[in-house]
Amino acid sequence: MDFSVFSPDLLKYAKSLHPEPPRHLGTRYDRAGIFQYEPGNTVVCHLTEGSQTEQAIVAARQRYLDMPEASQFAFTPISSLHMTLFQGIIEYRREHPYWPVDLALDTPIAEMTEIMGERQKAFSARDPFKVVVTKARPSGLLVDGATEADRKAMAAWRNALADLLGYRHPDHETYPFHITFAYAIERLADEALPRWQAMLDEVAAALRAEVPLLELRPPAFCSFEDMNYFKELLVFDD
Repeated sequence: MDFSVFSPDLLKYAKSLHPEPPRHLGTRYDRAGIFQYEPGNTVVCHLTEGSQTEQAIVAARQRYLDMPEASQFAFTPISSLHMTLFQGIIEYRREHPYWPVDLALDTPIAEMTEIMGERQKAFSARDPFKVVVTKARPSGLLVDGATEADRKAMAAWRNALADLLGYRHPDHETYPFHITFAYAIERLADEALPRWQAMLDEVAAALRAEVPLLELRPPAFCSFEDMNYFKELLVFDD
């Protein structure tokens, strides 16, 4: 098979190229597609409820569910759909540089969320930004700022939160903004790749046409126990 005709994002899900188990299988979710206890916190923008964006993205998500290989993925619920603006901390990643440098690595997650939330009460919202869909990949959508100014605004949010909270992930500067639909339980057979590439291309094109700018709620500091629900604790709204 000529793999050069497929996107790099899709090839990461090719079983023949990546026979190893998916990274989060067994900790974030199990082989039945059930999300496991993995508490943490994060700063996200949820989809605006009842918006055209929500309708279009839910329809895009359904295209994934309609694929013959859908059972090979664990799908997050519609209510959890969001774009992560700043990566928080999580139970199974208690190490630097994924954790505030001035807080003990064994601090309970609930206490960490309380401390980080208190710090963010003094945080001033940065400039608003507009977001567009750039690509679709097997796990969901890749998104980014609509203009250079929007991309700079998103980076300013991320940098300011990192400075306030005291940590920066290794991919801090290159973090790909995204909206997750699903996690792979089993990677795709080679024969599935052409239909997945076609579906992904169609989904991305349809979303860019239907919702050129995504309607997102303001950034919010959230807590979670698993990937099913992200509870907004503090909303950064002007």
